[in-house]
Amino acid sequence: MSGWSTADIPDLSGRVAIVTGANSGLGLETARELARAGATTVLAVRNLDKGETAVADIARGTDGSDLHLQRLDVSDLADVRRAAEEIRGRWDRIDLLINNAGVAYTPFSLTDDGYELQFATNHLGPFALTGLLLDRLAATPGSRVVAISSLGHRLFPSPITREAVTTSRGYNAFRSYFRSKMANLLFTYALQRRLEAADAPVAALAAHPGLTGTELVRHWPRIVQPVVAMTMPLVTQAPDRGALPQLRAATDPEAVGGQFYGPGGLQEAYGPPIVVHSNR
Repeated sequence: MSGWSTADIPDLSGRVAIVTGANSGLGLETARELARAGATTVLAVRNLDKGETAVADIARGTDGSDLHLQRLDVSDLADVRRAAEEIRGRWDRIDLLINNAGVAYTPFSLTDDGYELQFATNHLGPFALTGLLLDRLAATPGSRVVAISSLGHRLFPSPITREAVTTSRGYNAFRSYFRSKMANLLFTYALQRRLEAADAPVAALAAHPGLTGTELVRHWPRIVQPVVAMTMPLVTQAPDRGALPQLRAATDPEAVGGQFYGPGGLQEAYGPPIVVHSNR
């Protein structure tokens, strides 16, 4: 399908972009394209060994790219604070913050902060990181914050209660994942309203990758893993295609705060990125 592609990304020279979870999947492809467009690109990752591999991978195909590695575990609020301080000490401006890091369908566990792992990693960590870097973003005209949601947020809409995100009662890995992805959208819309009210030069946007083959399915039940391995290439698009909605949200000069981007094909599963809509 024709439509918006990486060829439409403008020159990003002089801009600083932070991509969380940039060592694989959507984050790696997003970091790659931002670096290729000239941005100073910070790969914020939990595993530095994997991060170094990702930096080397990107550098091989982007001559002269300005790449930096930052340790960050978004599931740990103390580590988010530490990483934010390091980022603030290094960069006076932040043009793009792409909150890409996430986990999916994990067995129940609580973080050291006492929150269910998926909700902590996918929502609370990015929420905190954005808040801790907001003054740097606000000091950079035209800056953007991009949250990564999921097409599945429409499947199991459920209330976000303290019990749901701090206890195992009624835990369902899929429902919990989709709850965190709905939280990403609620955060984006609420942040955009506050940015507009404060007349801040920052835009908050969201994106979802449709059906994309990434490592997120590694926590599916073992009994279905062989089937997943066989069918995944047949029913999903590659990460470089799945990254297009978040790249458009981050770089399209025509994009505006509060927009939600996703694939424009059948049921938003595949295709070039367009503006889509969340559930009520």
